[in-house]
Amino acid sequence: MRINRWLPLIIPLIILILFQLYFIFPKIIYIVLILMNLAIFFTTWQFSKASQVDKKWWNFFILPSVMSSMILIYTLFLDNKTIIQVIFLINALLVYFYFRYVYFYLIKPVAYEVFSIENISSYGNFLTFFLLASIIYGLQSFLDISIWLLELVIAALSILILYQYFWANKIDLKKGMLYILIDCFILIELSWSISFLPLNFNILGLSLAICYYMLTGIIGSYLLDKLDSKKLRIYLSLGLISQAIILFTARWI
Repeated sequence: MRINRWLPLIIPLIILILFQLYFIFPKIIYIVLILMNLAIFFTTWQFSKASQVDKKWWNFFILPSVMSSMILIYTLFLDNKTIIQVIFLINALLVYFYFRYVYFYLIKPVAYEVFSIENISSYGNFLTFFLLASIIYGLQSFLDISIWLLELVIAALSILILYQYFWANKIDLKKGMLYILIDCFILIELSWSISFLPLNFNILGLSLAICYYMLTGIIGSYLLDKLDSKKLRIYLSLGLISQAIILFTARWI
């Protein structure tokens, strides 16, 4: 169908318009979430239906759905209207490039650039996990919700994010499912420990997201047989240095 060619441009614009409606009328956030996810579902289903490469639409649905949902919910904790608009625009751009790559991958594989989906998935998943962690710590801080209830949310969405990362990087899910559960368990333990630090919810979220980056990068490289001592040192060095900078420069409450 000719409409498939324009969906990578149309859907981000629709999502941006929905976000603007939420910005003006905050009470319709649930309606916006539903309509946004329906638009994303339609796009991934439409691409998969027209594809001869992959019919499993749900693999392409996870990242834009969870990322856009987290971005919308995250803005509930923000006061600066300019920052909110910038975040909305970043989301629209990421969704555009993601669906553009998916379109080429599924419908015009000859024009697809190798590793495009893998790369944008890595960036998108890191951003999504940061937003998820920040939202969880924000809810704990502002609403005093039990961390154990919030850990259930982290567990469920972490499994989805890790699944998408493994799938995008073409890691055998039969072999990788155990590692997804191990990674998720470690992240839950770390998120519980980090929750006791007297820091801003964004700093706590970033700290946990760096842990996600380290763990996922190391496990992913191991399962792809690309992990060596040099790569291991890079992941550990970047992660530990980043954590040290955060902890020493953050404003403690």
